[in-house]
Amino acid sequence: MSVNILPIVEGKSEVESVPVLLRRLLHQFEAYEVSIAHPFLIKRYKFVKEGELERSVKVALRIRKEISAVVVLLDADDDPPEALANDLAERVQRCSQLPFFVSIAAREIEAWFLGAKESLRAVRNIRNDAVSPSDPESIRDAKGYLSRNMAGSYRYISVDDQPALAAEFDISAARRKCTSFELFCSQLKDLLCTISHR
Repeated sequence: MSVNILPIVEGKSEVESVPVLLRRLLHQFEAYEVSIAHPFLIKRYKFVKEGELERSVKVALRIRKEISAVVVLLDADDDPPEALANDLAERVQRCSQLPFFVSIAAREIEAWFLGAKESLRAVRNIRNDAVSPSDPESIRDAKGYLSRNMAGSYRYISVDDQPALAAEFDISAARRKCTSFELFCSQLKDLLCTISHR
Protein backbone atom coordinates (compact mmCIF):
# COMPACT_ATOMS: atom_id res chain seq x y z
CA MET A 1 0.00 0.00 0.00
CA SER A 2 1.41 3.41 -0.99
CA VAL A 3 1.73 6.13 1.62
CA ASN A 4 1.10 9.66 0.41
CA ILE A 5 1.38 12.79 2.57
CA LEU A 6 -0.46 15.95 1.57
CA PRO A 7 1.13 19.25 2.65
CA ILE A 8 -1.22 22.19 3.13
CA VAL A 9 0.62 25.51 2.96
CA GLU A 10 -0.05 29.26 2.74
CA GLY A 11 2.22 30.54 -0.04
CA LYS A 12 3.45 29.80 -3.55
CA SER A 13 7.03 29.56 -2.33
CA GLU A 14 6.01 26.85 0.17
CA VAL A 15 4.26 24.91 -2.59
CA GLU A 16 7.72 24.45 -4.11
CA SER A 17 9.92 24.31 -1.01
CA VAL A 18 7.96 22.21 1.50
CA PRO A 19 8.03 19.02 -0.64
CA VAL A 20 11.81 19.49 -1.00
CA LEU A 21 12.17 19.75 2.76
CA LEU A 22 9.82 16.87 3.50
CA ARG A 23 11.63 14.56 1.05
CA ARG A 24 14.96 15.38 2.69
CA LEU A 25 13.53 14.53 6.10
CA LEU A 26 11.90 11.33 4.83
CA HIS A 27 15.30 10.28 3.50
CA GLN A 28 16.90 10.99 6.89
CA PHE A 29 14.18 8.97 8.62
CA GLU A 30 14.62 6.16 6.04
CA ALA A 31 10.92 6.42 5.11
CA TYR A 32 11.61 5.55 1.50
CA GLU A 33 8.11 4.21 0.86
CA VAL A 34 6.44 7.55 1.64
CA SER A 35 5.70 10.06 -1.12
CA ILE A 36 4.68 13.70 -1.02
CA ALA A 37 1.60 14.85 -2.89
CA HIS A 38 1.55 18.20 -4.64
CA PRO A 39 0.78 20.73 -1.86
CA PHE A 40 -2.60 22.36 -1.50
CA LEU A 41 -2.43 26.14 -1.19
CA ILE A 42 -4.68 28.00 1.24
CA LYS A 43 -4.37 31.75 1.72
CA ARG A 44 -3.57 32.80 5.27
CA TYR A 45 -6.93 34.50 5.87
CA LYS A 46 -8.60 31.16 5.17
CA PHE A 47 -6.38 29.44 7.71
CA VAL A 48 -7.45 31.78 10.47
CA LYS A 49 -11.10 32.36 9.50
CA GLU A 50 -13.50 29.95 11.17
CA GLY A 51 -14.93 27.45 8.70
CA GLU A 52 -12.62 28.30 5.80
CA LEU A 53 -9.80 25.92 6.79
CA GLU A 54 -12.29 23.12 7.32
CA ARG A 55 -13.83 23.66 3.90
CA SER A 56 -10.42 23.87 2.25
CA VAL A 57 -9.22 20.62 3.85
CA LYS A 58 -12.30 18.81 2.58
CA VAL A 59 -11.74 20.21 -0.91
CA ALA A 60 -8.05 19.26 -0.81
CA LEU A 61 -8.78 15.67 0.17
CA ARG A 62 -11.42 15.39 -2.54
CA ILE A 63 -9.04 16.69 -5.23
CA ARG A 64 -5.87 14.91 -4.10
CA LYS A 65 -6.51 11.17 -4.33
CA GLU A 66 -5.26 8.38 -2.05
CA ILE A 67 -3.92 10.62 0.71
CA SER A 68 -2.67 8.81 3.83
CA ALA A 69 -1.88 11.81 6.07
CA VAL A 70 -1.85 15.60 6.13
CA VAL A 71 0.85 18.08 7.16
CA VAL A 72 -0.23 21.67 7.75
CA LEU A 73 2.61 24.22 7.82
CA LEU A 74 2.13 27.92 8.45
CA ASP A 75 4.24 30.93 9.48
CA ALA A 76 3.36 32.29 12.91
CA ASP A 77 4.15 35.88 11.90
CA ASP A 78 3.15 37.75 15.08
CA ASP A 79 0.72 35.12 16.39
CA PRO A 80 1.63 32.91 19.38
CA PRO A 81 2.75 29.68 17.65
CA GLU A 82 1.41 27.20 20.21
CA ALA A 83 -2.05 28.78 20.46
CA LEU A 84 -2.32 29.03 16.68
CA ALA A 85 -1.22 25.40 16.22
CA ASN A 86 -3.73 24.15 18.79
CA ASP A 87 -6.60 26.11 17.22
CA LEU A 88 -5.82 24.88 13.70
CA ALA A 89 -5.33 21.28 14.88
CA GLU A 90 -8.77 21.26 16.53
CA ARG A 91 -10.33 22.53 13.31
CA VAL A 92 -8.54 20.02 11.07
CA GLN A 93 -9.62 17.21 13.38
CA ARG A 94 -13.26 18.19 12.87
CA CYS A 95 -13.15 17.59 9.13
CA SER A 96 -10.78 14.65 8.58
CA GLN A 97 -10.12 11.26 10.13
CA LEU A 98 -6.65 11.03 8.58
CA PRO A 99 -3.49 11.26 10.68
CA PHE A 100 -2.14 14.81 10.58
CA PHE A 101 -0.13 17.43 12.36
CA VAL A 102 -0.11 21.22 12.35
CA SER A 103 3.28 22.91 12.57
CA ILE A 104 3.87 26.63 13.00
CA ALA A 105 7.22 28.14 12.01
CA ALA A 106 8.18 30.69 14.67
CA ARG A 107 7.70 33.96 12.78
CA GLU A 108 8.76 32.64 9.33
CA ILE A 109 10.08 29.49 7.68
CA GLU A 110 13.07 31.59 6.66
CA ALA A 111 14.16 31.64 10.32
CA TRP A 112 15.00 27.95 9.87
CA PHE A 113 17.46 28.89 7.14
CA LEU A 114 18.97 31.56 9.39
CA GLY A 115 19.60 28.83 11.95
CA ALA A 116 21.91 27.08 9.49
CA LYS A 117 23.20 30.05 7.54
CA GLU A 118 26.82 28.88 7.44
CA SER A 119 25.70 25.90 5.34
CA LEU A 120 24.15 28.31 2.82
CA ARG A 121 27.26 30.33 2.03
CA ALA A 122 27.49 30.82 -1.75
CA VAL A 123 23.98 29.38 -2.20
CA ARG A 124 21.61 31.83 -3.93
CA ASN A 125 24.15 34.62 -3.43
CA ILE A 126 24.43 34.25 0.36
CA ARG A 127 27.75 35.87 1.31
CA ASN A 128 30.74 33.67 2.14
CA ASP A 129 31.06 35.28 5.57
CA ALA A 130 27.41 34.84 6.57
CA VAL A 131 26.94 33.69 10.17
CA SER A 132 23.79 32.43 11.91
CA PRO A 133 22.25 34.77 14.51
CA SER A 134 22.14 33.47 18.07
CA ASP A 135 18.31 33.36 18.18
CA PRO A 136 17.01 33.18 14.59
CA GLU A 137 13.39 32.65 15.58
CA SER A 138 13.27 35.97 17.43
CA ILE A 139 13.95 37.94 14.23
CA ARG A 140 10.89 39.83 13.02
CA ASP A 141 11.84 39.94 9.33
CA ALA A 142 13.83 36.82 8.47
CA LYS A 143 13.34 37.45 4.76
CA GLY A 144 14.90 40.89 5.07
CA TYR A 145 17.69 39.46 7.19
CA LEU A 146 18.50 36.99 4.41
CA SER A 147 18.54 39.84 1.89
CA ARG A 148 21.08 41.70 4.01
CA ASN A 149 23.29 38.59 3.87
CA MET A 150 23.28 38.42 0.09
CA ALA A 151 26.18 39.67 -1.98
CA GLY A 152 25.97 42.82 -4.06
CA SER A 153 22.52 44.05 -4.99
CA TYR A 154 20.80 40.67 -4.68
CA ARG A 155 17.67 40.48 -2.54
CA TYR A 156 15.85 37.46 -1.18
CA ILE A 157 12.81 36.55 -3.29
CA SER A 158 10.94 33.75 -1.55
CA VAL A 159 9.33 32.16 -4.60
CA ASP A 160 12.75 31.81 -6.26
CA ASP A 161 15.10 31.36 -3.31
CA GLN A 162 13.11 29.40 -0.72
CA PRO A 163 13.11 26.06 -2.61
CA ALA A 164 16.86 26.31 -3.28
CA LEU A 165 17.64 27.08 0.37
CA ALA A 166 15.34 24.26 1.51
CA ALA A 167 17.41 21.88 -0.61
CA GLU A 168 20.74 22.97 0.85
CA PHE A 169 20.46 24.13 4.47
CA ASP A 170 21.97 22.00 7.23
CA ILE A 171 19.01 20.27 8.83
CA SER A 172 20.91 19.26 11.98
CA ALA A 173 22.14 22.82 12.60
CA ALA A 174 18.65 24.24 12.10
CA ARG A 175 17.20 21.69 14.52
CA ARG A 176 19.69 22.78 17.17
CA LYS A 177 18.95 26.50 16.80
CA CYS A 178 15.26 26.60 15.88
CA THR A 179 12.77 25.17 18.36
CA SER A 180 9.88 25.23 15.90
CA PHE A 181 11.91 23.35 13.29
CA GLU A 182 12.93 20.72 15.83
CA LEU A 183 9.23 20.34 16.67
CA PHE A 184 8.34 20.05 12.96
CA CYS A 185 10.87 17.24 12.53
CA SER A 186 9.63 15.44 15.65
CA GLN A 187 6.01 15.77 14.55
CA LEU A 188 6.86 14.30 11.16
CA LYS A 189 8.65 11.37 12.78
CA ASP A 190 5.64 10.73 15.05
CA LEU A 191 3.30 10.94 12.04
CA LEU A 192 5.37 8.32 10.20
CA CYS A 193 5.09 6.00 13.21
CA THR A 194 1.33 6.50 13.30
CA ILE A 195 1.00 5.74 9.59
CA SER A 196 3.14 2.62 9.85
CA HIS A 197 0.84 1.18 12.54
CA ARG A 198 -2.43 1.75 10.68
